[in-house]
Amino acid sequence: MKYAHHIIITALARPEEDSEHIKTGLRLLVPFPLEEQKITLETQKLLTSDDRRMYKYTIDLSKERHTTAFLRFLLETLSEEQKELLLSQAENRLDEEYNFFIRIDKDKWKDEHLLWLTDSGQCYHLKIVLATYPKQHDTALTLVKTILTKKDI
Repeated sequence: MKYAHHIIITALARPEEDSEHIKTGLRLLVPFPLEEQKITLETQKLLTSDDRRMYKYTIDLSKERHTTAFLRFLLETLSEEQKELLLSQAENRLDEEYNFFIRIDKDKWKDEHLLWLTDSGQCYHLKIVLATYPKQHDTALTLVKTILTKKDI
């Protein structure tokens, strides 16, 4: 079963942060070697409001085998407590186009390899473009709940 059309993982590196460390953490979120699968980690230069340079790093997973492998990794790595939190917040994490959003704490992932949900901007941002048909709120919510409670994806 196809669960997601795309999974887009992004991270911002502020001027005071170690960009390489953030890129390494981003790569570690993907459970397979990017280069072998011909997936690029894209870099975009940004300027802050006070003209300081910042970087945005993006990985876009679009093949079903990649999105499925990522979801499997996510569910195996998240604690039961974190999955329950996602379930309880599922409705609020859906946007009007039925994409599902998750923020993973950057420091906990980089320092402890712990996937921990956060509301702060210091995060790895996951946008899961759900494979829902028909494209309706109830269908999207049911798919999210299926993903989060499934034992084997």
